[in-house]
Amino acid sequence: MYKKLFLFSIVAFAFASSDDWAEYLGGSDRNHYSTLTQINATNIDQLKVAWEYNLPDSGQMQVNPLIIKGVLYGVSSTVQAFALDAATGKEIWRFGDPLKNWASTSRGVSYWTNGIEKRILYTAGPNLWALDAATGKPIPSFGNQGKIDLHLGLPPIAANKFIISNTPGTIYHNLIIMPIRLSEGADAAPGDIRAFDVITGKLVWTFHTIPYPGEFGYTTWPHDAHLNTHTGAANNWAGMAVDNERGILFVPTGSAGYDFYGGNRKGSNLFANCLIALDAKTGKRLWHFQTTHHDLWDRDLPAPPNLVNVTHRGKKIPAVAQITKQGFVFLFDRVSGKPLFPIIEKKVQGSLLKGEKAWLTQPYPTIPKPYARLSSEIKNNDVNPYAENKEELIQTLTSLNKGWHDAPSEKGNLILPGFDGGGEWGGAAADPDGILYVNSNEMGWIQKMNPSKTSSLNPGEKAYQTHCQSCHGADRKGNPLSGYPSLSAISTKRSKAYIQQFINNGKGKMPGFNHLSKQEKDNILSFINDELPKEVASSNAASYVSPFQMTGYNKFLDSKGLPALSPPWGTLNAIDLNTGKYLWKIPFGDEPSLALKGITGTGAENYGGPIVTASGLLIIGAAKDGKLRIYASKTGKLLRTITLPAVAFATPSTYAVNGKQYIVIACGGTKLGTPKGNKYIAFSL
Repeated sequence: MYKKLFLFSIVAFAFASSDDWAEYLGGSDRNHYSTLTQINATNIDQLKVAWEYNLPDSGQMQVNPLIIKGVLYGVSSTVQAFALDAATGKEIWRFGDPLKNWASTSRGVSYWTNGIEKRILYTAGPNLWALDAATGKPIPSFGNQGKIDLHLGLPPIAANKFIISNTPGTIYHNLIIMPIRLSEGADAAPGDIRAFDVITGKLVWTFHTIPYPGEFGYTTWPHDAHLNTHTGAANNWAGMAVDNERGILFVPTGSAGYDFYGGNRKGSNLFANCLIALDAKTGKRLWHFQTTHHDLWDRDLPAPPNLVNVTHRGKKIPAVAQITKQGFVFLFDRVSGKPLFPIIEKKVQGSLLKGEKAWLTQPYPTIPKPYARLSSEIKNNDVNPYAENKEELIQTLTSLNKGWHDAPSEKGNLILPGFDGGGEWGGAAADPDGILYVNSNEMGWIQKMNPSKTSSLNPGEKAYQTHCQSCHGADRKGNPLSGYPSLSAISTKRSKAYIQQFINNGKGKMPGFNHLSKQEKDNILSFINDELPKEVASSNAASYVSPFQMTGYNKFLDSKGLPALSPPWGTLNAIDLNTGKYLWKIPFGDEPSLALKGITGTGAENYGGPIVTASGLLIIGAAKDGKLRIYASKTGKLLRTITLPAVAFATPSTYAVNGKQYIVIACGGTKLGTPKGNKYIAFSL
């Protein structure tokens, strides 16, 4: 019976309809591409709202919805999965508990069929659910009454540690290979890549991203790293791509924890910050390339790679292109892993912190040129021309280290592209001609390290410094302009029970801390409520404190909260991967506060990706100004702008039902201080 189901699943994907948007980002190649042509440059002025779906909850939605045979599958801001009639927006079913799963942010669902049975697989909290695609009801034969805990298959040191999945799993035949989001700190679980049986939920294979003894890469870490409770992550959180024809899975990974100090993980740290090619059936490594050695800057690979076909030295080559936060595109032969353009190991500054051993070279692709400015290109007077405090900004910029991959320091470093990129989780689109379309952020951040001072701290302050200070600051004032709220006087605004829920479950960017003991969580709660925490001696390994802590995730902003560096603050780029040359590059988005004064063309922060169609359109929301923009993909000419009901920090989808083409996008706002929204909105002619 199992073999029969396996064969059926192959047939189902081989004959997917071109009317559908059947997989995350449009297909297993993650190219955001559609062959539909009904909507084109000659008629986009006729685009109108076809339907709106109003959710009962509002908040950030990063979802790229799936549309299969006239049914749309999406996720709400409180991580409820739902199905709609894709022609009308009428709800068919909805599943999930908004009160239990509000801590996550979802980018969508996965779909599997054997030609008879149809399943939706999606995550809420640490659980992967298998739902009947027709009814939305859990499938009891999958795992434990329809769900498995994503701790399954991880070593005992991961027990109770924070694990969720923001991004849909990758389907290969009867397997689903799951991305996982973990803590950014030294308390992170190991980021093993795992494949589960779509039918039963059982673990099928595991690839250790922190290698075990005898495994390739083991010597790039301290000998006990795989057992160490304060060396974790190296996880895939952004999603994967799969070459179904060749059976190759392409896995981009993130940094090791703690993100900004690695004195306890000396070495290059394979397979953190790698593009890894695995045998999709077995999990066996075929090849890899590390894009950042011994990462100290949170240089996760932020999006699935694009599987493209290019002409190189007169030959057609199946290739894989990986965008990065650093603004680079790495291009490889899909089968051999050989770079198609030269990549050099460029010398960088050595360690500036006691106990650290920064890697002395970093990979630098010479072609294509970076799609974002690098910190090393910034001059001391490259500040926002519209700022009211230019002199102060110049002083700050002058005081910072600005070298490319300068090691973290107490003096402070300019990080550009910033911690969020450059390229981000929205990913890049690609067309069959080998043209890559990528939107980029140009926000500078400041990385500054301080020695940890734990000997004189009470237990609550020590736990706060370890787990909370990087985001909320030593003074608990946070950085609201950067998206990190103040905790000062929080006890006057929120109840202890409410705060405890945040500590346990997390919310948005914040991970949950259920792996901490009750006493440690009580100590944190007491400290932020200005109460004297109970004295307690804890041997819990989560109490490990890095010798240096980053002072906070601080964007480099002017006195009005705008980017301190000169524009553009967001760009849109078209890169010919056959030659490595740019076809066009334009500012993307407008800063809303300046646009009100008639100042446009600045570019703006943006999250979410583009899609591209066979009719020559590039369609994208993403920018904080709340517009849906449609461009001519070959020239970058702006053809149409539509104001959305809320900012769409999400990648759109396009599909056809009964001969009519639609464009749909989730509008949840919330991020970057924008108003909340609760709509999925679809357009048609």
